[in-house]
Amino acid sequence: MDVCPDVWGQLALEASQVYLTEGTGARSPFAGTTIEKLPDKVLLHIFSYLCHKEICRMARVCKKWRLIAYDTKLWKNVSLRPEISGLHVGSLESLLALISIRFGPSLRYIELPIELITHTVLHELANKCPNLTHMLLDFSTAMQLHDFSELQAFPTKLKYLCICLSEVIFMEGFMRKIYNFINGLEILHLIGTYEKVEEEEEEIYEVINVHRLKSATPNLRVINLYGINFVDDTHIDAFSSNCIQLECLAVNFCNKVTGSTLKTLFQRSRRLTCLLMNGTNLKSEHLMQVEWEKCSLQEFDITATDLSSECLQDMLTRLPGLRFLSAGQINGFNDSVLKSWVDLGNPRNLVSLDLDSSDNLSEDAIYKFLCKHGHQLWALGLSGMTHITDSLWQSILPILANAKILVMGTQERLGVNILADQLMDSIAKSCNNLERLELRWDPDNLRFSDKSQKAIDTLRVKCLKLKCLSLSDGRYYEIVKANFERADRMTVVRTLTNCRVSNYYLLSNYKDLVFN
Repeated sequence: MDVCPDVWGQLALEASQVYLTEGTGARSPFAGTTIEKLPDKVLLHIFSYLCHKEICRMARVCKKWRLIAYDTKLWKNVSLRPEISGLHVGSLESLLALISIRFGPSLRYIELPIELITHTVLHELANKCPNLTHMLLDFSTAMQLHDFSELQAFPTKLKYLCICLSEVIFMEGFMRKIYNFINGLEILHLIGTYEKVEEEEEEIYEVINVHRLKSATPNLRVINLYGINFVDDTHIDAFSSNCIQLECLAVNFCNKVTGSTLKTLFQRSRRLTCLLMNGTNLKSEHLMQVEWEKCSLQEFDITATDLSSECLQDMLTRLPGLRFLSAGQINGFNDSVLKSWVDLGNPRNLVSLDLDSSDNLSEDAIYKFLCKHGHQLWALGLSGMTHITDSLWQSILPILANAKILVMGTQERLGVNILADQLMDSIAKSCNNLERLELRWDPDNLRFSDKSQKAIDTLRVKCLKLKCLSLSDGRYYEIVKANFERADRMTVVRTLTNCRVSNYYLLSNYKDLVFN
């Protein structure tokens, strides 16, 4: 349980005073103090660090804790999706009671699964929760919708709306009812079914009318269209025609997007600084028509696209102030592209670079680039490349003194061994600001010794800001995990099977883009 350091500090002070007075035979003023003697406001603060499942368990302890657990201040952000670590509500009647008694004016954020999205629930939220600003509606498992013909009210202060789409349910009947209530939206997520699509080509339905939706949401700053199989360039064009405040557009894994309307997008959306297009079907000829030198783009993700070397050279040398670039898994990204960017472009503002699985980049070209610009980087990803081993990292780590995020290694079996102790020691000595680290190397390629504990100790003591250290399952992972846990840093070390590190943490709109 994470608890406010001030609270634990006070409790520790009291405990130490008890210990000291016991040694002298004097009676401590804190003798007989138990958690029951803590003021309600302190208990409330401690409870605020618990998830709602834990809070519900605490409510069973005693009457006092039950009253604290039901304080509306603890119910500002609520998820009712049990499959995403939320609460399970068994009936609509129970939810309506919760809205009236427990949520009320304190509620700011709510996630609803399909079975709880009814016109009655939405009416109650509109009437009883006037400060609700963030809402997620999960229709992803729907085979049919409830009847919304009687829907006359909907939360009117929403700034953030996330809709998880179904593959087959058409949303227009529901959307028509809410268009008049959502014109204050600033952040919109439409989440598709990319991860559920089978290899066989099936008929694609446009389950939500994007062209009508954009007319109802003129104030959007952030648009995230994730993995929607019907979204194409015309939908990007539609949003750009009406959303002049647009700052961030993400169309990751929308594989019908080719970039044909990007030129128009930048001409209309002068404030657009972030464009995420991972896994799209971008065409080089479309991107070479964009007036990159006139745009304000600072953050760009073109990972897993099929852009040519000529296109990459043209684009990178014309972008005026790029600070974030993810360009992994692109065969066209080679040494000449990197050299042209250094010689003719402007990478001086760059703080984040991800070149995952860029097999056509040589170790020498990467080293020369980092010698010139590595000192300014906050995040660097050089994963998925068998020719990039710990020897390159050992040589560049002293340059990466400002690094907050590092991703290294490949899960492919290598012909050489990775010396984990020396690597950890170098990271600790060079990167004191490190917050997230991922080592993807296969456990069979990691070599460590009896001195491993000392190297891990050095990393743990030197990198006090470290929040996440992800490793492949294996003996070395167990050693590192045990070391951090003995020092009460229980949540730092994680396995790659459930946690991956990304440079996305550095995006200006990162918090707006998190939806699950």
